[in-house]
Amino acid sequence: MDENRPAPDAPRFRAGALSHRKPTRFAWAPDAAARAALARALDLPAIRALSFKGEILPEGRSDFRLSAELVADVVQSCVISLAPVPARIVEQVGRRFLSEWSEPEGEEVEMPEDDSMDPLPEVIDIAAIAAETLALALPPYPRAAGAELGEAVFAAPGETPIRDEDLKPFAGLASLLKKGEKPGGDPEDDPGAQQ
Repeated sequence: MDENRPAPDAPRFRAGALSHRKPTRFAWAPDAAARAALARALDLPAIRALSFKGEILPEGRSDFRLSAELVADVVQSCVISLAPVPARIVEQVGRRFLSEWSEPEGEEVEMPEDDSMDPLPEVIDIAAIAAETLALALPPYPRAAGAELGEAVFAAPGETPIRDEDLKPFAGLASLLKKGEKPGGDPEDDPGAQQ
């Protein structure tokens, strides 16, 4: 979201100017143009409504904690039919901004259990946090009511198409076992086979 900054009206807080004694409250409800820009950035047909409310609280001597709620009414495209699928997103957001943050070193690093910790930036961008939260909260496979994945059948001209039920490798095994045959062999080749 920071490339073209589609939400110039979103609150931004300089970390050095935040109060270390009381919470800093914020509320952001982007206008139609900002919602349209965010929808384009997230490859959504539309974001009908979005609000992001919360507070940034001091934590310790120089750290901060963001606690907020994101509520959004979005429209996604159905993964099967591409029909519009409305969704309501309600997400609680918690972030801890640490001034003494140190990047883990080494080629392979284990992911910390608490993934809400971030280095304290110079500026806390509310629009960027809202956009990231919304992107992570979207249903990954939206599906319109009644949309079904039909069977696709392809074959060369003059050939009989292969269907899903034809590709069951063990379908013939049960009938072979009922006959007393060994899978992959002729019953006459088996010295223990009954005649």
